[in-house]
Amino acid sequence: MADEDIQKLVREVQQNPEAKSGYCVKNGVLFYHERLVISPKSPSIPLLLEEFHCTPVGGHSGFLRTYRRLAANLYWVGMQRSVRDFVRACDTCQRQKYSATTPGGLLQPLPIPNAIWEDISLDFITGLPKSKGVDAILVVVDRLSKYSHFILLKHPYSAKSIAELFVKEIVRLHGIPKSIISDRDPLFVSNFWMELFKLQGTKLQMSSAYHPETDGQTEVINRCLESYLRCFASDHPKTWSTWISWAEYWYNTTYHISIGKTPFEVVYGRQAPTVVQFSSNETKVPAVAMELSERDEALRQLKLHLQKAQEQMASYANKKRRDLSFQVDEWVFLKLRPHRQQSVVRRINQKLAPRFYGPFKILAKVGEVAYKLQLPETSKIHPVFHVSLLKKAVGDYHSQGDLPKDLEIDEVNDVYPEQVVGTRIAAKEGSMVHQSLIKWQGKSLDDVTWEDDDFLRSQFPEFSLGDKAAVMEGSVDRIMDQATVGLGNQPKPRVWKVYTRKKGMGNGNDDVDK
Repeated sequence: MADEDIQKLVREVQQNPEAKSGYCVKNGVLFYHERLVISPKSPSIPLLLEEFHCTPVGGHSGFLRTYRRLAANLYWVGMQRSVRDFVRACDTCQRQKYSATTPGGLLQPLPIPNAIWEDISLDFITGLPKSKGVDAILVVVDRLSKYSHFILLKHPYSAKSIAELFVKEIVRLHGIPKSIISDRDPLFVSNFWMELFKLQGTKLQMSSAYHPETDGQTEVINRCLESYLRCFASDHPKTWSTWISWAEYWYNTTYHISIGKTPFEVVYGRQAPTVVQFSSNETKVPAVAMELSERDEALRQLKLHLQKAQEQMASYANKKRRDLSFQVDEWVFLKLRPHRQQSVVRRINQKLAPRFYGPFKILAKVGEVAYKLQLPETSKIHPVFHVSLLKKAVGDYHSQGDLPKDLEIDEVNDVYPEQVVGTRIAAKEGSMVHQSLIKWQGKSLDDVTWEDDDFLRSQFPEFSLGDKAAVMEGSVDRIMDQATVGLGNQPKPRVWKVYTRKKGMGNGNDDVDK
C-alpha cells in the first residue's frame, strides 16, 4: 500500500465511514482501531522495528511481545510478517538466546558388533576423593556383551600411562579391539595415544565435538558405578577404592534388559558362580561341538536383544527430537558447551556468555547427523558438530564470526596457573583442606580463584606451589598485595588476616572474631 493508496483510502473513509470497518480519519490522518496507519513501504519502518526491539525498552523480546508493543500505536499492512522476519533475523537474538525447539538430529544407533571384545568404549570418572593413592577410574566396556572393567587411576596420568595400563588390564585378557568409541576427553586428543592405536590397527572413532552421545552406553555405566559407590562409601568417601572389585563383579553379574542376560553369561557361556560355592562330586564336560553351537546361538540371541533394545531407545529418544538437516555452504550459528572442569576458572563469566557463536559456513556433512564447519584458523576445536548444536543463520551473512578467545585454545592447555597469591586452610566436606589463591595465565587479578592444593598438584604437576608458612589453628588467609604480584618468581605470601572464633557458653555475645 503506497502513499497514494493511503490517500485514496482516506477519501473513501471520509465519504463513507461504514465502508471500511475499523478505519477512521481524524484531522486528515488515517487510523485503524485507534492506531496510526503508515505505508508498508515507509522508510520509517526499519527504524521503528529497531526502536521497539533492539533498544533497552524493547529488550530483544520475541515476536509476540515486540509486535504487541509496536501494534499498540501503529499499523501497516503486513505488519506481523515484518515484525516476525525482523525478530528472526536479529543477529543479537540468534547469538544470545536459548533455542526453544527440540534438539535436532534423530538418534543414530551404532552398528552392533559381531564378536565380543572387538568393539569397546572408554570413559573416565574423575573428581573422586583420593582413596589409597587413586582418585579416578577408567571405565572400559565391551559394546556387545556389556562386560566392563573398572580400572583405578591416580593423577597425574598421561596418554602414555593410560595406553600402558590398557595393554596390561585389557589387551592381556581380551586382545586388541577393532574399534574404540570414546568422547573427546583431552587424554584421547594426544598424538601419542592416536598413533599408538594406529600402529596396532585400531580405528579410534572420536565423538562429535561437545556431543558425546555416541558413547552414551559408557555414560550410563558411569552413573551406575557412581551410584553403587555412593551407596557403599558415602559415609566414608575415602574408602571407595576398596569397593571397586565388588562393583565390577556386581555390574557384570547383573541382568541387562538390552541383552537378555548378564554380561558374565555372554562372555563365559554360563551363569556366574555364587559367592559361596557348593562342591559337587560329579563333573560334566559337554562336547566341543555342542559348546560352540550353544555359544553361536547365544550370540545370535544376544544380537536380537540388542537390536530390539536399540530400536526402543531410538524410538524413545526421537520423541524428544526433530529431524533437522542443512546444506553445504549454508551458514549456521554454533552452540558451544565446553566440558565442565573441576577448577572454577573454567566457569568465569559463563553465565552471561553468548549461547551461540558464529555464523560459520558448512563445509561438509559427516554421517547422518553431524556437520563440518569452517572455523577460524586460530581455532583448535574439533570442527565436526552434532546437528543439535547448530541453528540456521537467518539473514544475509557472507563472513564468518569469531569464537570466544578462551575457546580458540585447546582445552588441554587453555588454562594454566601463573602464580600463588594467597594461601588458606578451609573446611570442606567435614575436613580441613589446604587451598591456594591462583592467578591464571592470561587472566586479570579480578579472576583469581581459590583452588585445592591436591587438585593443583594432580592437574598441574609441573607447577610449584612454593613454600607454605606454618598455619595457625583456625581459618587462615594469607593474601599478597596486588603490587607484589608479578610475572617473576613466586614470593612467599605474607599473613594478611587471621580469623579465630571463640565459642561461648550459650551466649551469642561470647562469640568473638579476631
